[in-house]
Amino acid sequence: MRTIIEDLTEEAERQIRDQTWIVTLADSDVAAKAAADLHAAIGPSQVQEELPTVERLAHLREALAVLAIALAHVHGRLAWFLGAATTALTPILHWRALPAEGGFTFGAFTPTLQQYAEAEEAIRRLQRTLTGITVA
Repeated sequence: MRTIIEDLTEEAERQIRDQTWIVTLADSDVAAKAAADLHAAIGPSQVQEELPTVERLAHLREALAVLAIALAHVHGRLAWFLGAATTALTPILHWRALPAEGGFTFGAFTPTLQQYAEAEEAIRRLQRTLTGITVA
């Protein structure tokens, strides 16, 4: 997950640098809001690691919601970037933090602490790139 996000963010930064992607004011506004909302959802690693897993998962799902809402408001390259990033993070939707208690889980599974950390770092990387888009 983190590798895919890293590749996506590097491509976005390269397209902006090479002026293949000319960031519009609308792109900048949406990117700024999404960056701020991602920052609010996923805190520094020390803070996230101290949270119960159910809260960590809730924060990751909130970050996915932020990306989906941002995606709904744009077109073109920013939409393609946000869509690819959201797709890369969809495994989070199959995670669960609560015990199954013998019941059916619809395929949800308990992720490892490493998977939580990787997903949170991927969100932080996205947040940094979206912040960079706002100043492009």
